[in-house]
Amino acid sequence: MSSLTTLARPYAKAAFELAESQQALAQWEDMLGLAGSLVTEESMANLLQSPEVGDTQAVNIITDVAGDAFDNRFRDFLSVLAANGRLPLLPQIIELFRRLREEAEKRLSVRVVSAVPLDEDQASRMRQALARRFDCEVILENEVDANVIGGAVVYAGDQVIDGSLRGRLQMLSNSLAN
Repeated sequence: MSSLTTLARPYAKAAFELAESQQALAQWEDMLGLAGSLVTEESMANLLQSPEVGDTQAVNIITDVAGDAFDNRFRDFLSVLAANGRLPLLPQIIELFRRLREEAEKRLSVRVVSAVPLDEDQASRMRQALARRFDCEVILENEVDANVIGGAVVYAGDQVIDGSLRGRLQMLSNSLAN
């Protein structure tokens, strides 16, 4: 686990709890996404990291660019991030926030890497099987990588399920080498 993710986790949890208390998870996800995009844009990142720009100024710059997209609680959240030097963590915070939201809503984003694109029937069967396994609604994204050779590799949260031919060949090679 990266140290940035570790640093971002308490802020993502706090944002999630604030959003949940306001019954505004979708709005907070949108606000976090916009703020994350702004702070990672190259010219904005350079401006915000300038020694001449203080915490309050940084928040004011972000909120001015965002217009009326942020509510007062979110501005307060940005102020806390800025005061603690954590504005650059917004991309990690949004990712963790999305995971918390998916977990609360019993949804799971799953990336399936296969050698060829999954047709609709395969995607549907994969979605159903994963929904049974994880006991939640599955949002499936299919990525094509010819190196998989056959089968698929499933990335679901922190878990990796390697059902690829490449993975099986690698395991066979390792067992023969020992």
